[in-house]
Amino acid sequence: MKLVDLSIPLSEGTPPYPGDPEIKVKPWAFIDRDGYYMNVLKLGEHSGTHVDAPAHLIPGGKTVDEMPLDSFIGPGLVVDVRGGEGEVSLDEVPEEAYSGRIVLFLTGGRELSPEVALFLAAQGAKAVGTDSASIGNEDVHTILLSEEIPIFENLTNIEEVLGEEFTFVAFPLKIEGGSGSPVRAVAIIE
Repeated sequence: MKLVDLSIPLSEGTPPYPGDPEIKVKPWAFIDRDGYYMNVLKLGEHSGTHVDAPAHLIPGGKTVDEMPLDSFIGPGLVVDVRGGEGEVSLDEVPEEAYSGRIVLFLTGGRELSPEVALFLAAQGAKAVGTDSASIGNEDVHTILLSEEIPIFENLTNIEEVLGEEFTFVAFPLKIEGGSGSPVRAVAIIE
């Protein structure tokens, strides 16, 4: 078994999405002074590698703590669309069995088009992820989240599992009423 870390480091140097709060990590206790070490964290729910829950854009949508745990684990598939420009279009998405799979897009910074989001929802994708700071515009988010398809953003090292059979795992913190949560995303290659 091989584990591939798909998460970016979470620190004060991690850039927030434009308009989101900056990440602050401040020492709280020190071993030599307090007998233990601990930091205080201040960050938005959508900081670093994170998951969007339906409540992020869907009125009355499920919050991250209401989502079933099996929403965050499943067979993964990587779609490499780094060769294109602009929004990822439907003709760049290969014919595959997407049903029940967590589909990760290796985009090099591109966003999905609403047509791709509609296709993945219709095909029964379990979740969708990207190496970009955002999967796409508000329409893309709304299409996926209205079908309770979690969205993983700011993934890294996706190229290491390109062409591999793997299980994707990225559990959120159980934030009551949370619209999302930072995650530790991992690919497990058997």
